[in-house]
Amino acid sequence: MLSLFKFSPLLSEEETQWLVDTFIWAFEHFDGEYFLSDTQIITPTPHFFPDPVSSIEEMAVVVFSRVKSYAGLQKWPIHLVSPAQMQTTHMAKLQVAGRWRGDQAVISEASTPIAVSYNPNQINQPQDLVASLAGVLAKVLILQRGVLPPGGQEQLDAASDVLAGFFGFGVMVSNTVYHFRGGCGSCYNQYANRQAALTEQQSIFVHALVCHFKGAKDGHKHLKPHLVGQFKKAKKQIKMMMDSSERIDLLALQEHVHARLS
Repeated sequence: MLSLFKFSPLLSEEETQWLVDTFIWAFEHFDGEYFLSDTQIITPTPHFFPDPVSSIEEMAVVVFSRVKSYAGLQKWPIHLVSPAQMQTTHMAKLQVAGRWRGDQAVISEASTPIAVSYNPNQINQPQDLVASLAGVLAKVLILQRGVLPPGGQEQLDAASDVLAGFFGFGVMVSNTVYHFRGGCGSCYNQYANRQAALTEQQSIFVHALVCHFKGAKDGHKHLKPHLVGQFKKAKKQIKMMMDSSERIDLLALQEHVHARLS
């Protein structure tokens, strides 16, 4: 009878271990201080994306500018180009002095700025556009840092999704993992969908980790309805994990959070 009330975690122990390890990797290598002091929980609302636009190109540029800024990469010479202008070239290696993100970051000028592009099919699916751009910027930073995530090269795409969540875009990363076709087949455009490397549950867990360490109380807002229960389950799993954890890195991060919130 008691087994009816036993808590079932959202993720397996192996999945949880990798996501936590990768979250700590992100904190250690991609300016954890910026995460603690400046990272916000970005939502698909006019508060974060208030700009009116009148064309596909203008929307892409405006959204990219917002995503880049919220990720703390405003000092980075990364520029958006149209798909027609995008060329596969060697990415210039930049030198970073001190901070990696925010206004205090000092990034060397590149002889050729880093160019990234967008999927024009996503203009009518702005959450996919935001999450895709956040993932692209995350991958650029990983390649610039030159430190592979836990699991190595084969986990690069999944780690980019984790880092996009670490940047604060977990709501939209989670919302765009899977798309229901709905009742109107002509309204469904598979080419507009983001290519997710994490499952919904894994993306939600990362988002819940970010909310936990940011002290965010309303991280479930703006999630798709079927994800809210998963988010609450992830929060409970994280609380249980932290209550019993002996990991020095996690406990030290928790101490940082308590100090900032007190």
